[in-house]
Amino acid sequence: MGLDTPALRSLAGSGLDYRIVETAVPSNPEESAALQGIDLGQLLRTIVVRRGEDDYLFVLVPGGRQIDWPKLRALLGTRRLSLPDREEARTATGYERGAITPFGATRAWPVVADATVAAAGIVAIGAGARGANVHLEASRLLALLHAQVADVTKPG
Repeated sequence: MGLDTPALRSLAGSGLDYRIVETAVPSNPEESAALQGIDLGQLLRTIVVRRGEDDYLFVLVPGGRQIDWPKLRALLGTRRLSLPDREEARTATGYERGAITPFGATRAWPVVADATVAAAGIVAIGAGARGANVHLEASRLLALLHAQVADVTKPG
């Protein structure tokens, strides 16, 4: 395939069993799931959230769901969270929007995964480029990322 991203270089030495899936660049999560041959709930979006000055985290949100801000704020014990703009997100992660992933990011920000992820079986997460995903077992993904698993989303 020849795809080379910081995410894939990071995963190469992880010992994880994963599969790289490249597709046309999708226009929405439903199309992405269909192109990859998976259910929408198996598709994980990585959302970068700003807690404060130079303080971010990644939230893994399954397709068809959205962040439940009151739940996330309660989990983190904070009253204020925000989404960084495009440039701030790129600076914080090293990735463009639409290609953000915890793997190979500029810094290893903490990861919060929605509780539904743990039971999803095989999941797809960004590989650091648009139209590129990594398919792997959800439990192994969560362990590798040292993800905090909690109920932080709602149907979208």
